[in-house]
Amino acid sequence: MGLYGGLDVDDIHNKKGLTINQKILDYMGSTELIANLFRISQTEEKLRKDNIQGADKATQTHYTVGREVRKAIEKIGGTMPEDLPTPEKSIQQIEKEQMERLQKKAKAGKLMLDE
Repeated sequence: MGLYGGLDVDDIHNKKGLTINQKILDYMGSTELIANLFRISQTEEKLRKDNIQGADKATQTHYTVGREVRKAIEKIGGTMPEDLPTPEKSIQQIEKEQMERLQKKAKAGKLMLDE
């Protein structure tokens, strides 16, 4: 909630136009995903470094770190995560299409080693 300006999971689903069965992480572009991964990694580091124990304290730490990441995005003039465009396809859909494309190339003998 800290990273998303107080929005909870339901709010984010609604803002992004996702159904309840679609996972938010699966419909993030690279900028939003990176912001979330940065928030997660910094929270894990803080939990470990400060020896934070208990669910309530851990939740508060996640919120606080998320809020600080949001402030940093705002300070540099970035787009807030909830305002970033939602990809039309999930990461799983893109992965499946790429695998199918590679399989067709492999069958045709046209697969390059760097693919």
